[in-house]
Amino acid sequence: MPEIIEGVSPTRMELLRLSRREKLAEKGHDLLREKRDALIAEFLDVVGEVKEARKEVEAKLEEAFNFLIIAQARLGVEQVRQLSLMTSREIELAFSSRGIMGVHMPILELENKLARKVTERGYGFMESSVALDMSAKSFEEALEKIIKLAELEEAVRNLAVEVEKTKRRVNALEYIMIPRLKATRKYIRMRLEEMERENFTRLKKIKAMLERKKSPLEGVYE
Repeated sequence: MPEIIEGVSPTRMELLRLSRREKLAEKGHDLLREKRDALIAEFLDVVGEVKEARKEVEAKLEEAFNFLIIAQARLGVEQVRQLSLMTSREIELAFSSRGIMGVHMPILELENKLARKVTERGYGFMESSVALDMSAKSFEEALEKIIKLAELEEAVRNLAVEVEKTKRRVNALEYIMIPRLKATRKYIRMRLEEMERENFTRLKKIKAMLERKKSPLEGVYE
């Protein structure tokens, strides 16, 4: 049985106040439950996007490593390493966010595309091979996909935190606060009924006493 709220007075004013609190709690519970369901639906959608993004990243990385193995076989591991040092560049990202039901969803935007033309990588045609160029291109495309994946995974984490928080609030209202308000209102109604019965019994006794006191005087004046 739910516990009653401590420190309440068994009065009609308190009963009215608790009734308003219960209605407000029930309304809040309905709104939070709707929010929880919407968040879960959004969470599942983004999880689906994450799965697809991971498949794309894995496929692109597999392609890049296959080309890299071929390039190392033709040019030698050291030559490939030396050429890779010529292709270094800074990656500039713009960070922002959008809100979904109070949840911050990160947005990562590349200032410039990572995939470059062969002539933009800093090494000459004679020094490289087609396999190396394809490997570099695949790694650049994979990195773009990894950045997108990071954005989605952070969104999933934020949504998961908010879903859990909202679930706790829904459960607190559903299993603790609302039952306690109902139990307290029931307790106050019982106490008021009990007090009314006691008052009624007390009034009957007083009336009987007054009638007994009045009877002898009536005999005198007859």
